[in-house]
Amino acid sequence: MQATVAASAIYGASGVGNWAKLAAQQALTQDDLLGFDTYGNITLVHVTDIHGQLKPIYFREPEINLGVGDVSGLPPHVTGQDFLNLFNMTPGTPEAYALSYQDFTALAKTYGRMGGLDRVATILNHIRADRPDALLLDGGDTWHGSYTCLKTDAQDMVNVMNALKPDAMTSHWEFTLGIDRVNEIVESLPFAFLGANIFDAEWDEPAYEPYKFFERGGAKVAVIGQAFPYMPIANPKWMFPGLSFGVREERMREVVQEVRDQGADLVVVLSHNGFDVDRKMAGQVDGIDVILTGHTHDALPEPVMVNNTMLIASGSNGKFVTRLDLDVQNGQLMGFRHKLIPVFSDVIEADKDVAAVIDAERAPYEAEMAEVLGRTDSELYRRGNFNGTWDDLICNALIEEREADIAMSPGFRWGPSLIPGDEITREDLFNATSMTYPNAYRSEMTGETIHVILEDVADNLFNPDPYYQQGGDMVRVGGMGYHIDVSKPQGSRITNMTLLKTGEAIDPAKTYVVSGWASVNEGTEGPAIWDVVENYVKRKGTITIDPNKSVQVTGA
Repeated sequence: MQATVAASAIYGASGVGNWAKLAAQQALTQDDLLGFDTYGNITLVHVTDIHGQLKPIYFREPEINLGVGDVSGLPPHVTGQDFLNLFNMTPGTPEAYALSYQDFTALAKTYGRMGGLDRVATILNHIRADRPDALLLDGGDTWHGSYTCLKTDAQDMVNVMNALKPDAMTSHWEFTLGIDRVNEIVESLPFAFLGANIFDAEWDEPAYEPYKFFERGGAKVAVIGQAFPYMPIANPKWMFPGLSFGVREERMREVVQEVRDQGADLVVVLSHNGFDVDRKMAGQVDGIDVILTGHTHDALPEPVMVNNTMLIASGSNGKFVTRLDLDVQNGQLMGFRHKLIPVFSDVIEADKDVAAVIDAERAPYEAEMAEVLGRTDSELYRRGNFNGTWDDLICNALIEEREADIAMSPGFRWGPSLIPGDEITREDLFNATSMTYPNAYRSEMTGETIHVILEDVADNLFNPDPYYQQGGDMVRVGGMGYHIDVSKPQGSRITNMTLLKTGEAIDPAKTYVVSGWASVNEGTEGPAIWDVVENYVKRKGTITIDPNKSVQVTGA
């Protein structure tokens, strides 16, 4: 059975206790956050799923994060008070704010925004002063997700990340820039772009470097890249023709053996699989010491151990930096010390050099980004299995602006939050919608087609075999409600589909006008989603999102 503590063969310690000591005083200092008892001979630093966020943001953690099958109730599928109880955290404390959705608005006003790559740079400087040869590893979803990232074809993120000096990265949304742009950037990078599971489909051979060796602390460290496996399903395959992806478990087994045969003392997988896929892979592929997970945006204050493999989850949007110190002797991992460092932007001082790079990248776009479109009276957030208020807002806009009966918004996890009273700027809107296939379609669908779509997406999320969980969270819907039993097999999870404006059951044979966005089909026509939502917000002035009770969930 998986556990959230170190296996007996490895001695370890987590840094969450350092946060707990701060609970009584409710005061944070930079020294508190960065304090670490240096250990062993190797330091790994992990960031992932930054999604173009250069500046500090609010990011509300999920209220619902269901696990199915063998992982039901296991981290990261624990939220709210259950999460705090599991990790012995006190409500209202800094760690509770950083890692839970509870009392989010009140705690956001107390503890402020998080992230900012200039603050991340300060953390890196501190770690490198202590351990100069620390490895900085980026889990991907870096070149995507903001106004400036879209306008510069990700050059802003490339330039800022280069200033942070990573040693390697892997990928996912990067490929939605298009294969030509990806390859142009990769050729310019001063560090490794890794993907052992990315193949040239025609020649059936690796398309990018599968791994890279580093000599650290007298040991040979192999870092293997694992890109998002389901690119051609979850994202438009026409943007990266000629490439094939996949979990490729046997390929991982072969690569692990290959690096071991070449003398690797420590094997690290830099992954964008998603946590449960990594958990299954760890259980089935021997010889991996550490998997640095990404894609599912989970933030865990302690490692999860599976089959003597340590899974590390470092959150998203620049909210956290993981430091992992390892004692590796004679090809064996003897022990570790771990800390999930929260990037409280009002506490950690900005690095002036990186701040200057960020400001230079943003300067040409500041006026457009700062334009106020409206104001919100509600928390606007996205993360969660079934609904987020950002997507409720988007669905409302699609229904009204596109004169639709039903709206669909993809179950994306990216996009910072806003708290009640905040202005909604154009930058905020792009943080939730910025992408390279933004067209808002309007089409007619039968009730049967809508049911098939919902069933298909539900299986991507709730298939009990993690290797078949191929998407993000559940597609968000506006204008209709439904019941989902997550314990049922595909085809029978979704029932009681109802058109909200009439209260009538969705008729399988009847046709409905449906508007959505981010279709993976080439040639999709319609206005960009940010234009649709901007028009709606400007017309409304103040946004209020009522609690979404249209989805009834059972079987968890």
